[in-house]
Amino acid sequence: MKKNKKKKNKRKKQDLITAFKKKFFPSKYEDVDSTFSIFEVIIIIIISILFGVILGYIITGSKSSASDKNLREIVNVYNNITHNYYGDYNKDKLSDAAVKGMIESLNDPYTNYMDSTTAKDFNKTVDGSFVGVGVTVMCQEDGYHKIIEVMKDTPAEKAGLEVDDILMEVNGKDIVENPKAFDNITKGKVGSKVKLTIKRGNEKKVYTIKRGVIEIQSVSNHVFDYEDLKIGYVKIDNVASNTYNQFKKAMNRFDRNRIDALVIDVRNNPGGHLKQTREILSIFFDRKTVLYQIKTKDSTKKVYALNSGTKSYPVAVLVNSGSASAAEILASAFKDNYEKAIVVGTATYGKGTVQKSQLLSSGNSIKYTTEKWLTSKGEWLEANGVEPDLVVSATEEYYKNPTYDNDVQLQEALKSIKESNK
Repeated sequence: MKKNKKKKNKRKKQDLITAFKKKFFPSKYEDVDSTFSIFEVIIIIIISILFGVILGYIITGSKSSASDKNLREIVNVYNNITHNYYGDYNKDKLSDAAVKGMIESLNDPYTNYMDSTTAKDFNKTVDGSFVGVGVTVMCQEDGYHKIIEVMKDTPAEKAGLEVDDILMEVNGKDIVENPKAFDNITKGKVGSKVKLTIKRGNEKKVYTIKRGVIEIQSVSNHVFDYEDLKIGYVKIDNVASNTYNQFKKAMNRFDRNRIDALVIDVRNNPGGHLKQTREILSIFFDRKTVLYQIKTKDSTKKVYALNSGTKSYPVAVLVNSGSASAAEILASAFKDNYEKAIVVGTATYGKGTVQKSQLLSSGNSIKYTTEKWLTSKGEWLEANGVEPDLVVSATEEYYKNPTYDNDVQLQEALKSIKESNK
């Protein structure tokens, strides 16, 4: 009985080894000596892992040795200055200057170094919101700030602030004597309070207002009754992280009004989020449509619509030399893929690259180019832009006092839609 048990255990052990070799060495199984012990198999695995780690280290080391050398040199210079320089210096300024120098050496107009104030303004535009009370002000000659806009549905409007109010103090500090006091309007968490002293006529008033999240409106809309047609008009000022939601609300309004056609205005739109642009375009195109392409150093990827677009009415896209990046992606997608589309205006800016941003510990920020974008047909529009189907220039009258009636580019778009409906 003992001999049989030993034989059975030996067979189990041998079956385990055979199964292991079949799993990990299937192509060489017929040539492997089936009498390897479990200990020998474990030794083989350990040696293989060590060999892989060493090989990976050698490959990685050979690739990074040059960059490590350059990094060491930057660190050595920094250390030498901080230890040996005889004069005064600021460590933050030293590191910022090094970053700024690297950015400037790239000679790329879209790769930028931004100080903290510029970075905050940039992030507001890109994020589409900020924490504050909801007023736009203009500094006067005497140093005080005049409120020129009170945004709708904001803490400032609910508190009773009005256009032409003069902002005198923030949290009891005179903003002329303490120029940085004005910044405290936006500094603070949502729900925190700020005390504002304003002058209205000859009367001073004090308001205590809770800060809130202020959504920046990047989309506006209107419905034209153009002869016998209802034509929706939607203006996109920039493409922020909340632009799609605002655009979708406008489209819902148009659906309720049962519009016959649509004008999308991206004039003077500097661009923004590609993801938001893709979502906007997906309202009009199906999953088989290539909206644009992204080209990196190593590959090119086609970007398709996210769902089945249901729109089939005529669409006119208004563009000019201020239409850039994501705005050009939108215009080119309609021009290349939408059967009833017409692009009206003047040639767009011609920005064919994509940037990423990085926040630095100092509060400053960098924005650097990582990719190119191509049209759905694979064309790179850098410095060339999108050529309109119908070239129309804006008039001096429009620039001085813009209205729907003297907007000849808009009027020509409406006219072309009318003619296409005959």
